[in-house]
Amino acid sequence: MFKNLNIISFVLFSLLFCSCSVIKNKNKISNEVHVEMQTSKGSIIFKLYNQTPLHRDNFIKLVEENFYDGVTFHRIIKDFMAQAGDPNSKDESFKGQLGQNSKGETIPAEFSNNLFHKKGALAAARMGDNVNPEKKSSGSQFYIVQGKKHSLKQLSQMENRINQNQENVFSFSESAKKLYQEIGGTPFLDNGYTVFGEVIKGIEIIDKICSVETSNGNKPINNVTILSARIIN
Repeated sequence: MFKNLNIISFVLFSLLFCSCSVIKNKNKISNEVHVEMQTSKGSIIFKLYNQTPLHRDNFIKLVEENFYDGVTFHRIIKDFMAQAGDPNSKDESFKGQLGQNSKGETIPAEFSNNLFHKKGALAAARMGDNVNPEKKSSGSQFYIVQGKKHSLKQLSQMENRINQNQENVFSFSESAKKLYQEIGGTPFLDNGYTVFGEVIKGIEIIDKICSVETSNGNKPINNVTILSARIIN
């Protein structure tokens, strides 16, 4: 009798342990990861999307390795975006063209109509279609969208241009149309570059970064530097 009770107790404990493990793993998956990036223009907090796990996990890995500490924004275009992530930008003695190198391997595209280039979007840079027809993302280069507002007519024209170069018909979601009109963004990049996060605090810092004076190649005259990046949740 006691032997049977011991077996039953062991089975119940095992089931309870497994259930707790499943719940813990489910919570781990459902929880959003937030990253705080301290720049020379101020602090930005990003939310990383669970719908883009390859890009999310790669960005987390780079942050945990402190890769972005000391990286500069090498390409900034007002009303468009600010781009960073070239490892050579850490080297003040580097005289070549920034934007040509990345850390790590390319990442398969993770497109979704629900993840789009609204103002504050965090997206992956990549090589052009002529050498990268699969639209794979850079291993470390990213950009933050500033963009500008667009009318429904402009969005319709962009849909037509996007659909000229692909088999599957693309259309902006209703939420995308609403936000592109209200807060702006870069809708012409949708379905071409992977969006894997967004700014949830410090959106005004994007405006500050995108307002700096630049020279040839859209390179800032005075460096805008990522001082540190860390996971905060």
